[in-house]
Amino acid sequence: MHDDDPGRDGHEPLESYAAIGDGRTVALVGATGRIDWLPVPDIASAPVFARLLDAQHGGFIALQPSVPCAVSRRYVSGTNVLETTYTTDDGVATVTDALVVGVAGRLPWSELARRIEGVSGSVPFTWRVQPGTLLGEVSPWVEETERGAVMRCDDITVAVVGSDHDANELDATQPDVAVTGGFTATASSRRLLVVVATRDEPLRLPDPANVDRGIDRTVASWRAWTREFSYDGPWRRAVQRSALALKMLVHSPSGAIVAAATTSLPERPRGGKNWDYRFAWVRDLAYTVRSLVHFGLREETHAALSWLVRTIRANGPDLHVFYDLDGSPATHVEEHHAPGWAGIGPVVTGNPAQGQLQLGVYADVFAICRTCVDSDTLLDRATGQLLANLADRVCDLWRHPDSGMWELAEQRHYTSSKMGCWQALEDAVHLAERGQIPGDPSRWRTERERIRAWIEENCWNADAGAYVIAPGSEDLDASVLLHAISGFDRSERMSSTIDALSRGLGADDLLYRYTGADQDEHTFVACAFWLAAALGCVGRVDEATSLMDRLVRRTNDVGLLSEMIAEEDGAFWGNLPQALSHLALIDAALTIRTMADGARGRGEG
Repeated sequence: MHDDDPGRDGHEPLESYAAIGDGRTVALVGATGRIDWLPVPDIASAPVFARLLDAQHGGFIALQPSVPCAVSRRYVSGTNVLETTYTTDDGVATVTDALVVGVAGRLPWSELARRIEGVSGSVPFTWRVQPGTLLGEVSPWVEETERGAVMRCDDITVAVVGSDHDANELDATQPDVAVTGGFTATASSRRLLVVVATRDEPLRLPDPANVDRGIDRTVASWRAWTREFSYDGPWRRAVQRSALALKMLVHSPSGAIVAAATTSLPERPRGGKNWDYRFAWVRDLAYTVRSLVHFGLREETHAALSWLVRTIRANGPDLHVFYDLDGSPATHVEEHHAPGWAGIGPVVTGNPAQGQLQLGVYADVFAICRTCVDSDTLLDRATGQLLANLADRVCDLWRHPDSGMWELAEQRHYTSSKMGCWQALEDAVHLAERGQIPGDPSRWRTERERIRAWIEENCWNADAGAYVIAPGSEDLDASVLLHAISGFDRSERMSSTIDALSRGLGADDLLYRYTGADQDEHTFVACAFWLAAALGCVGRVDEATSLMDRLVRRTNDVGLLSEMIAEEDGAFWGNLPQALSHLALIDAALTIRTMADGARGRGEG
C-alpha cells in the first residue's frame, strides 16, 4: 500500500462500509461487523457512535466472531437491511443488521437491531457497545437501573437489550464506558442484540420479541417501496441500489435530501478539505426529484418540492446554496476535538459554502418545478409568483461573478454558472407557457438569448477545443458536462469539450473536477458519470455505454459510492454514501437509455 494507506491508525478503508437507515438517521457498518458511525436520533445530530472519526474515543457497536473467519455480505434483496455471513473452521452464522421502522413508518426513537442466527456448527461471538464523546465534547457515563445498564452521553440516553445475548456484569473500573457480552451461535439458534437511543426525552426499552418482528417488518417495508420503483433498463442492479441509497438520505420528518450521511471524511491525504455534508443542497434536491419522477415515486417528489418552496419563502428572497434539514439557513462552522478518519483532520460540523453566491442554484429550483409540472403537478399561486420573482432576479444576477458549482473562493464569471442561468430562464419560459407562472415571459426569453450569445462569444476557447472554466482561461471544468444533459449544447462543440475534458482531467475512466484539482484532491465520482451521460447526449452512445459499464464496477461490494475515488488504488475518499455520486449514476443510466432508444428509433446503429 502507498504512504496514504487509508487503513492506517486502526481505521477501516472507507470502501469497507455498508449503510443502513430508517428515514431519520444512517449507520455505517464496517466489513468486520463493527458499527463506526451512528448519529441519534437524526442524521445531523452529534454522533454518539463515531469511531469513524475518532478511533480511541469516538464510540462504536462491535459484534463479530472471536475466532478467525471468512466474511461475506449483501443487502437483503430490495432493502437497506444488511446480511453478513461469517464462516469459521467450526461453523457458519449470519448477522442481520437493521435500523428498525415502526408499523406506521419511522419510530420516534432510534432502534438498531442485530439478529444473529446459527446456520451450522458453532461460532463464538463477542460484542461491545461503547458510546463516544460526541466528537470530543462530553464525557459519557453509565448508570445501573432496574432494567440494567444505561449509558448517557450529554442529553443522549442509550440502552442495550436483547435475547440470549449474554450481557456481562458492568465493571465500573473500566476506563471506557461500555456494555459487553458474548455467546456462541449454534445451528438453528437465534439471538438478538438491540441498541436503543433517544435525545432529551424518555427512553422506552423495547421487548426483544417485538424488535425481532420489527426486523422482518423493516424488510417488508423496504420491499414495498422497491416494488413501486419502476426501472427495467440497463445497469438495473446498480440503479436500484443507488435509488435505495438515495431513499436512505431522504430525511422523512421534513422531506429534505441529505447530501451525505457523514461529516469530515477527507478529500485528500493531507487534510484541510473536510466538510459536513449533512445538509440539504438545493442542487441534490433537483437531481433527486428528476430521478424519482422517472421511477414513478410520487410521495418523495411531492415532499421534496413542498419542503423547498416552504424553505425559500421562509428564508428569501435570495436563495441559499443549502439549508438545514428543518429548512433554516445553516449559519456556522465548528471545529471539534477529534483526530479525524485515519488521523486526517479537522473534524467539523457545518460547511463554509453557506452564504456564497452560486448562480446554478436558480437553475436547480426551476428544474425541480419543471420536472414536477411535467409529471402532472400543478403549482399553487404562491409558488408561481415566487418563481416569477426568481426569474426576474436571474435576469439581473447572471451578469455577476459567483463562486461556481465547486464553491470556489475566487469569484469569477464561471461558464457553468452562466449555463445554469440560461437553463433557469429556459425552464421559466416553459412553465409560463404552460400557465404555471404568472406574467409575460418576454423578458425571460430575451435575457435567455443574451446569455446564450454571451457564452458562445466568451466561454468557447477554439485553441482548447472546449468550453473553458471562465472567459479568458484555458482551464477546464467538468461541471459544463451538466449542460449537455440540460440541453444547452449537444453539438460538435460539446462533443469536442468532452474529448478535451477526457484528455485534460481524465484518470483512466474517472475525472477530476477542474484543472489543477489533481494536485489537491482525488477524482470526483459524479463527474465521471456526467461524462458518460454527456457522451450519450452528443450521440456517442456506444462510448457512453462502454464507460458506464466500467464505472458501475467502481461501487464497493454492496453497491455504494463515496464522493471521491483515488486514481492510484481505487480507494474511497470523502463523505459517504454520497447522494450526488448515486444521482449521477442514475442520471447517466437514464440518459444513455433514452439516447440509445432514440438512436434505434431513427434507425441508427
